Amino acid sequence: MKRTGEAARERLAVALDLPDRAQLVAMARRVAPEAGLLKLGLEAFVAEGPSLVREIAGTGTGVFLDLKLHDIPNTVGRAAAAAVRTGAAILNCHAAGGSEMMKAFGDGGRAAAAQAGLPAPKLVAVTILTSLDADAVHAVGLTGSPGEAALRLAVLAQGAGLDGVVCSPDEIAAIRRECGKDFFLVVPGVRPRGTAKGDQKRVATPGDAIRAGADILVVGRPITGAHDPAAAARAIVAEMTSALANVP
Repeated sequence: MKRTGEAARERLAVALDLPDRAQLVAMARRVAPEAGLLKLGLEAFVAEGPSLVREIAGTGTGVFLDLKLHDIPNTVGRAAAAAVRTGAAILNCHAAGGSEMMKAFGDGGRAAAAQAGLPAPKLVAVTILTSLDADAVHAVGLTGSPGEAALRLAVLAQGAGLDGVVCSPDEIAAIRRECGKDFFLVVPGVRPRGTAKGDQKRVATPGDAIRAGADILVVGRPITGAHDPAAAARAIVAEMTSALANVP
């Protein structure tokens, strides 16, 4: 059995949202020993391509490739297969693409991993972006609160055979109750107490997110913008460790 501290470290994903490859790789090397995953998003992937994913994976830390795929099913299935071949450990699509698209995403990703002899990645769907509040959710035509919309999309993703979803801290408990203990919950919008929210609207502290039932916490600017990013990551892991010690 893993020690609580080690288990907490493996559940932290550091978002490497930095402007150029040199800075990103340097930050990856600084924080890799403190985190279980390093997250690469659209900006970095569009600028640098699959070679960057492979370079970051070379640090020995898993890569969460945050592309939020959303297109017709055939395109998403093929894109998922290509993304999996970079060695990413977690990959996502938008649940709003619908059941057929999510099924193609899962099928394409898993088939590519099997053919390449790679470990099966976690394939998850984004529910409602943490930058959206109730007014923004209504403006794009979704009914109910952000939490109600996220729960509907999580149930849809589970029905499509995906491993889990990306959701805000506000939705963890409801999705966990509805989708079960084995459904994989990746949670951005995590901010240590006293740090700025930035463009995030629905947030929680690391400890609160772990106690609510999150599997992976995604934290970017509070770590990468800190004077000592490694120390900032360690402080978050310490808070997660304390929370895990009190989770039944």
